[in-house]
Amino acid sequence: MKTMTMESTKPLLSDLRNPAVANSYLLFKRLLDVLIALGLIVLFGPLMLLIMAGIRISSPGPIFYWQTRIGKNGRPFRMLKFRSMQVKNDPDLHRAYVQKLIHENIQPGASGKSNLKMLGDPRITGLGKYLRKFSLDELPQFFNVLRGEMSMVGPRPSLPYEYEVYKEWHKQRLMVLPGITGLWQAMARNTVSFDDMVRIDMEYIQSMNLWLDLKIMFLTPIVMIRGKGAG
Repeated sequence: MKTMTMESTKPLLSDLRNPAVANSYLLFKRLLDVLIALGLIVLFGPLMLLIMAGIRISSPGPIFYWQTRIGKNGRPFRMLKFRSMQVKNDPDLHRAYVQKLIHENIQPGASGKSNLKMLGDPRITGLGKYLRKFSLDELPQFFNVLRGEMSMVGPRPSLPYEYEVYKEWHKQRLMVLPGITGLWQAMARNTVSFDDMVRIDMEYIQSMNLWLDLKIMFLTPIVMIRGKGAG
């Protein structure tokens, strides 16, 4: 995978293509998003019902969780997930962990850190641990895709307290719709530093095309089944 510098000024999607070609791609990408999201809602409907029952039985609280995320061009939106945490939990521990990772750009494996997600997070339920391991808590985000807030493929949507400590070059990853999956999830997941994750996102933005999107969507189920780099 090619390496980018933090001060990279390589052209983005709008500069790489004729505007008509770029607009055609984005229009087709949106159409594909809607068709795939609808198809997967039907396909995974029975599994989603099973997960809903499991959450209801295993821990008190709502089945779904609306989480504020930062989307395209820094606009906040509410992302839908299956609840994988206890209802009453303190976000300060995770906020401090994530902001430290971004500030210090900690490399996974260094100083006992094994990935970008906080290990042994006490807020996570017993069932939630497995939902997160195989990314099943993300399934309701198909509805965010239908609402036009997310794409099937794109950079991971940022938490507000992540965005608060972004450097200017980090914010370039917000130039496109966030995705349920993306190049980072398919190729590295939580096994690289934050800066490297942003570089991978920028590589996707600079190269995004239909075939790359399809390749990422093909690789994602393989990565999910393996559970590698999950948090």
